[in-house]
Amino acid sequence: MRDGDLEKANILLQKKYKAIQAKEQRHEGINLGDAKIIMVAYGTMARIAKGALNTLRQKGIKAGLIRPVSLWPFPEKIFAKVVKPGVKFLAVEMSYGQMVEDVRLAVNGKAPVEFLGRAGGGIPSEGEIISKIKRLL
Repeated sequence: MRDGDLEKANILLQKKYKAIQAKEQRHEGINLGDAKIIMVAYGTMARIAKGALNTLRQKGIKAGLIRPVSLWPFPEKIFAKVVKPGVKFLAVEMSYGQMVEDVRLAVNGKAPVEFLGRAGGGIPSEGEIISKIKRLL
């Protein structure tokens, strides 16, 4: 290997990553336009969060949901569109916070980001999500 080859290879990888980051961010957004609290959940938790979202909306609470479809690259562009004064975020996970840091980075300090998670087979229920959101609002 010649001097500088590894650096050139890394520069090429960075260009590829930036292209992927620009083109491959995927998400589903539900009720984001008027939401005062936006849940962020993926996989099984997204299905449970959708149930909580429907219940919250029926009770007049303006909740929304971002479901990342791609976790790499993380769909940060949608967060830039929905961060507004008065909007809060709640990362809901079946873990102890592997995604919440990505949410905080995407929000970039422009809104509060809270966390609800369980691990070891524990699954946050619709009721737990609803209770947490009511406390946050």
